[in-house]
Amino acid sequence: MSYLIDTHVLLWAIGTSHNLPVSVKDILTKEIIYVSSTSWWEISIKFRLGKLKLGDKTPDDFLVASRSLEFKELQLTEIETSLFYKLELLTKDPFDRILVWQAMHHNLTLISKDNRLAVYEKLGLKLIW
Repeated sequence: MSYLIDTHVLLWAIGTSHNLPVSVKDILTKEIIYVSSTSWWEISIKFRLGKLKLGDKTPDDFLVASRSLEFKELQLTEIETSLFYKLELLTKDPFDRILVWQAMHHNLTLISKDNRLAVYEKLGLKLIW
């Protein structure tokens, strides 16, 4: 099975894994895990604005760590962006909506602690946590 991880899951997988349940840690080590380019964009923006503290690390350091964990990169394509209008706007966060759309478009299960995303399950999103 293949999974797409939400941005907070990515940060916790690399930084503070004690925030992750054992079941998620198990998936992260045994399954195919994708990280959306959208997550890197979100991390970079929030880091630059001072809304995300990474200790003595930068977003670049997290990218290197992600690759060492063998997480796969999921680029946001022109097809996904041109069809994005079809997704109902059930949440306010644009980064979350893009991750939901990518997970649905690529038939991936989204790993997220954000229970607000459950509203998309009725549209076909596979969500765990």
